[in-house]
Amino acid sequence: MLEDPRLIRISLDPLDDYVVVETTDEEAETRAGLIIPASAEAQCRTGIVTAAGPEADGVSPGDKVLFPREAGYDVRLGGTAAKLLRRRDLIARVVD
Repeated sequence: MLEDPRLIRISLDPLDDYVVVETTDEEAETRAGLIIPASAEAQCRTGIVTAAGPEADGVSPGDKVLFPREAGYDVRLGGTAAKLLRRRDLIARVVD
């Protein structure tokens, strides 16, 4: 066991057309009335783009996006769940 545990800060700098998305699991309703369910049966998930590679056209950090549940790679950064996705796997930007 470590006597002096230290917090290790990790960040991802995606390459090519990859994006890092911090997933959100809450049910959301947009101003237009689109309801995005949080249930496990939902085929799509939402998240916030935290980083985008240089070739990830059309999205930037801070964008809320919709993507298929099975798309991408699950990663954990400092205890926070995130997804590493290709830009082409994103379905839409969610505009509130």
